[in-house]
Amino acid sequence: MPGKIRKIDENRWELPQSFRPGMRVPGIVYADDSLMRDIREDQALEQVANVACLPGIVKASIAMPDIHWGYGFPIGGVAATRVKDGVVSPGGVGFDINCGVRLLRTDLMEADVRPRLDELVTNLFNNVPSGVGSSGKVRLSAKEIEQVMRKGGRWAVEQGWGDADDLEVTEESGTLAGSQPDLISKRARERGAPQLGTLGSGNHFLEVQAVETIYDADAASAMGIEQIGQVTVLIHCGSRGLGHQVCDDYLKVMDAARSRYGIELPDRQLACAPVESKEGRDYLASLACAANFAWANRQCIAHWTRQAFEQVFGQSWRRMGMRQVYDVAHNIAKIERHTVDGKSMRVCVHRKGATRSFPPGHDEVPARYREVGQPVLIPGDMGRYSFLAVGVATAMEETFGSTCHGAGRLKSRSAARRELKGRDIAAELREQGIVVRAASRKGLLEEASMAYKDVAQVIDVAEAAGLVKKVAKMRPMGVVKG
Repeated sequence: MPGKIRKIDENRWELPQSFRPGMRVPGIVYADDSLMRDIREDQALEQVANVACLPGIVKASIAMPDIHWGYGFPIGGVAATRVKDGVVSPGGVGFDINCGVRLLRTDLMEADVRPRLDELVTNLFNNVPSGVGSSGKVRLSAKEIEQVMRKGGRWAVEQGWGDADDLEVTEESGTLAGSQPDLISKRARERGAPQLGTLGSGNHFLEVQAVETIYDADAASAMGIEQIGQVTVLIHCGSRGLGHQVCDDYLKVMDAARSRYGIELPDRQLACAPVESKEGRDYLASLACAANFAWANRQCIAHWTRQAFEQVFGQSWRRMGMRQVYDVAHNIAKIERHTVDGKSMRVCVHRKGATRSFPPGHDEVPARYREVGQPVLIPGDMGRYSFLAVGVATAMEETFGSTCHGAGRLKSRSAARRELKGRDIAAELREQGIVVRAASRKGLLEEASMAYKDVAQVIDVAEAAGLVKKVAKMRPMGVVKG
């Protein structure tokens, strides 16, 4: 480790600018002593310091308690750069642009679902394709994929896959402005065209859950979460091959451009360009295309999920109260206005493995939630629990309205496979009352609980630091894994 880390309080640590040469701002890490011991084991802290070297970065290079090593930026990293003289970096978003989470609530109770859980999970597995390179039920024509990239979730709703209420409780109403489909490469289109409505692989999932704890009854009620044992559904996926290709394309563009703009970087993976340069504007416009594809993707998956419930329980999804609570992105870069050193300014906020956490009263929070704050969805691993929370004012002051996005990996995929070799994870989960279907046995080994931090510890740190407020905890009943 190049320099010393200073403990600020029980939940915050500072990497001073002396930590490594070239840092323009300090690094701030949100973690308790236990999490920090784990964080020190990989290269994530060096990446926090590297990000602090980006031109135009303001306030700090920020790391959430679920931080772990990633490409360029750590996963769990947040950084804001001035629009007027700062940069945008594809590594600050990641390959899965607008990977995010969507929560549905239902009127069903665990006692209603448990007797038919096997049938339901099988139906969900069959209805929602998953796995590497999986293809969906929708085959997009050249004209249709253009519309998906322009309209996002609204395109899917126009096809009859959901309704306007879903869009009202989706970040950006499911459509990020400024998309320019003409910038998207042929290869990105080819990769995305067959994949709409698919989970993909890795840590993506579709999970049937039961509410275990309600911490804030008023906020929970505002979101339709009213009693212990109530069934919810959590969907986690992103922009599939299209988003991956957009990132790959622009890493090459940015790498070629940085010398032209005289940008020196401590890590080539931080390839970037000025926000207001042609390369920067083109990347943000292309990112919007991929983000919109992701929102359309989750909208389609929510529709197929509702259909699976209808097939198993013989009722319409509306009769079962399968309303959307919220959908939030956790891999994105957006131009926002924030107060920095007492001045209001436009900044490009990179959130990579970090969730927006806007407080009560913010005009971008849906009207129905404005009194309680923006819903924040924080999934855990498939063997423990996930959390529903709300944004708070401190997050706006300290982290550009951002908080953690999940549990965060503790072990690499290869390490998890080695340590769990020969184990039957599906059988072990069934003993806990959790039914799981997966595209591959290897995927289950990689996604076992031991490969992740305890999300309860992660969210407790985020809450204690004032970045979020817990509303409810849900435990898994049935899981479809990518």
